[in-house]
Amino acid sequence: MPELPEVETTRRGVEPFVLDQRIERVTVRDSRLRWPVPADLAEHLEGEPVLAVERRAKYLLLRVAGGTVIVHLGMSGSLRVITDTSPLLKHDHVELTMASGVRVRFNDPRRFGCWLWTTEPERHPLLASLGPEPLDPVFNGAYLHRLAGSRTTPVKHFLMDNHTVVGVGNIYANEALFKAGIHPKRAAGRISRDRYILLAEAIRETLSAAILMGGTTLRDFVNSDGKPGYFAQSLQVYGRGGEPCRHCTTPLKEIRMSQRTTVYCPRCQR
Repeated sequence: MPELPEVETTRRGVEPFVLDQRIERVTVRDSRLRWPVPADLAEHLEGEPVLAVERRAKYLLLRVAGGTVIVHLGMSGSLRVITDTSPLLKHDHVELTMASGVRVRFNDPRRFGCWLWTTEPERHPLLASLGPEPLDPVFNGAYLHRLAGSRTTPVKHFLMDNHTVVGVGNIYANEALFKAGIHPKRAAGRISRDRYILLAEAIRETLSAAILMGGTTLRDFVNSDGKPGYFAQSLQVYGRGGEPCRHCTTPLKEIRMSQRTTVYCPRCQR
């Protein structure tokens, strides 16, 4: 599933081609996504310039004067910028044609993504209750420590809860906890403020590095320009269960937590 760095990479890839550009045509080839694409989407968008291309958590927000399109890539979706005569692919479900001739195609083999219209994105049920962005200044160790309180839930689950902080998916939770030296099963309420300061910084550093490298290549993800991300080459623990820790050479342990692969170093993480 594309995580925050992949979505931010997509946002940055698409923005130069659509920002301040007029949407000439909206083509919906298959509206059967996770939620049906609104039948009147073209009425809201055609003839309108794109005023902003933003991201909230794993959602892309395309803003025009009358409202906002909320786009989610689902488990295998991608947005591709088409500047040539590339033919349609089997699962190209939605396409925006800009006045410049550039087309933005949404491809989603599993159809778990979405294209939704709203006039109040901040109040939309998908966005209203989300926690802070991990790269926002309000997200820090003091915030995590205060929110954790006396919770007994494992810290990995605490981090992956979108009410705690958005966008820290499975891959990056594994990596950040390793970087901070914290065991993924440790109770969230049994971690000191100082260690949460280290963890918040590890989350920021991990996500920032992944964004710079274009995300992590998993399954079907490709960038808007068709190139894969390269952060997978820098993963310290995820996908390396049984291999030696790059810090201490102890074999990394791989377990399942809530049906998610979790990899950690039994020596470096406490």
